[in-house]
Amino acid sequence: MKRTLVSFFLVGFFYCWFFEACFAQNAIIREFNSPDRSLKVVLNLASTITYQVYYQNRLIVAPSEIDLVLQDGKKLSARSGNPRFTNRQNRGTIVSPIPEKRRIIPDVYQELTVDLRNSFGLVFRAYNDGIAYQITSTLKDSIIVKSETARFQFPENHRLYFPEVVKRPDQDRYHTSFEETYTVKPLDSLTSRNLFFTPVLVAPTTTPKIAITESDLEDYPGMFLTGTGSQALQGDFAPYPLDEAVTGGEYSQKYVTKRADFIAKTAGTRRFPWRVLIVAPSDKDLPGNDLVYRLASPSRVADVSWVKPGKATDEWIISSNLFNVPFKSGINTETYKFYIDFAKRFGFERIMMDAGWSDTQDLFKIRPEINMDDIMAHAKKQGIGVSMWTLAMTLDRQLEPALEQFNRWGIDFIMTDFFDRDDQKTVRLIQKMAEACARHKLMIMFHGAYKPAGFNRTYPHAIAREAVLGSEFNIWSDKPSPDHNLLLPFIRMLSGPMDYEPGLLANATPRTFRPIGENVMSMTTRCQQLAMFIVYESPIQFFSGNPSQGLTEPAFMELMGSIPTTWDTTRVLDARLGDYLVTARKKNQDWFVGAMTDSTARDLTFPLDFLDMGTYEATICEDGVNADRYASDYKLSTKTVTKNTVLPVHLAPGGGYVIRLRKK
Repeated sequence: MKRTLVSFFLVGFFYCWFFEACFAQNAIIREFNSPDRSLKVVLNLASTITYQVYYQNRLIVAPSEIDLVLQDGKKLSARSGNPRFTNRQNRGTIVSPIPEKRRIIPDVYQELTVDLRNSFGLVFRAYNDGIAYQITSTLKDSIIVKSETARFQFPENHRLYFPEVVKRPDQDRYHTSFEETYTVKPLDSLTSRNLFFTPVLVAPTTTPKIAITESDLEDYPGMFLTGTGSQALQGDFAPYPLDEAVTGGEYSQKYVTKRADFIAKTAGTRRFPWRVLIVAPSDKDLPGNDLVYRLASPSRVADVSWVKPGKATDEWIISSNLFNVPFKSGINTETYKFYIDFAKRFGFERIMMDAGWSDTQDLFKIRPEINMDDIMAHAKKQGIGVSMWTLAMTLDRQLEPALEQFNRWGIDFIMTDFFDRDDQKTVRLIQKMAEACARHKLMIMFHGAYKPAGFNRTYPHAIAREAVLGSEFNIWSDKPSPDHNLLLPFIRMLSGPMDYEPGLLANATPRTFRPIGENVMSMTTRCQQLAMFIVYESPIQFFSGNPSQGLTEPAFMELMGSIPTTWDTTRVLDARLGDYLVTARKKNQDWFVGAMTDSTARDLTFPLDFLDMGTYEATICEDGVNADRYASDYKLSTKTVTKNTVLPVHLAPGGGYVIRLRKK
């Protein structure tokens, strides 16, 4: 009997091996290259669908699995018959109406489309600076997606830079404000217990760095990643919410109390989000990369002439803690009129009325100390726009009447806050709000929300996102350190514009920094706070410093006020991941250069050979001689330069440098 059983199992094993080997022999392999042939993608269609990526013939992404499984059992990898392949090359350009990096964007790639003959397909694109793929489906009826496999396997145990979700005690692991610092660990030290949001950055020592993220996220949950205890990362998606509850407190929000055993209910015929791998042979290739924007769906807003980028004031971080004013500062009419006058004087386009102007639970219950007619009349007289903060849950409940009220007041921009999720229901909500704001010709910014993922191309009036541990954290923590600040352009900024809210005028060294509430300081020099307006990308930049202090330094504030928020051209002149960065940007005929360093002092030089012929007036703001101890120390100067000039730059620890170049 035992021998019979052994024989039975051996025969069974042989047949399983035989059929698996036969199927593997029938695997279909396709290769295609980026336009400059530096990147090669190898797609293997067997019982498991995998892809791998080579850079200059060296493997940088090992065979990585792709799959999609529906609740009824249909799946991407269960192909039937021979797939059909279509190759296409694109040599176009995109003209960005709200250009964060550059107005004219070359859109050059090789594309391979795969029809798997089972109502599923794949689209792969190879650009010179990365590769991306998306799953497609052509099913007649709506579908329920049970799971998606998005694996990213690497040939070596590289370091990973990642922002890990910190689980809240009363909510599941998928609730996060998407505001964390970066941790650096080897890939194999991370397991399924480690959940992190994208972008993340894989940092080999001898091959290009690879950033992983997504684009064109619509009607589908966002992609988290987890470790696997190996040299691979695995996509993880928040299951669909079945039941929700509401948190208490002033800033209430919905959270999920029960989730389904699937991740999405969606249309049967659609394109799923792009899975994006940005490939950067040098560190300076990262901050200027706009692959996520190129992959996103084109604008669905026909006329965007009413979208007006620019700089704004914001009183929330300093709690309206003004001084040397003849009125009691706070959330009141006189304070906002003061902000309007300040914005007018220094070339800002608008002010923000942040949290507190109304009851957070009812946008029609306006604070008694506020007279909106008086504020709006004063703003109109000064030619300054007014923007307003809202709580996301309240805005959703009062959406149409609230937007109508904003229109009547003459508001041109709103912020909405506290989503803290990216499951399918939340992704739908953000799109619903953006579409409503487009109808009412209102710009919108999402705070407490997931990364842009190309949404700003599809809805250009959805002008920026938070999804960053930014300046407000100086109120209560030491997390916005110079080291953190120098990672953001290389990682977070790859997904789109970010609302960091720089410009704090009280500055400290790491040794003297204290998170002390209303007298908020930065753990950087003053010049680094100024450089952020150039280095960090957001079509609406918020000045978070104290206007009362700004009035005592008019030359500094005039330089800040002259910095644009959208750009015709961007050039990253020099960079090293997490250490330093020098970025040059052009608007019309003027150039602006911003440099930042981490907690290490540095001496750099950079030529001005990007300038046109002729002479330029250079206005320079640099760390003062004592900025290493007194971080607010800076020096303003002017000089004449040409394209042959080479500038020496000294950066104090946590320091910065700004130069404005105007052609004579």
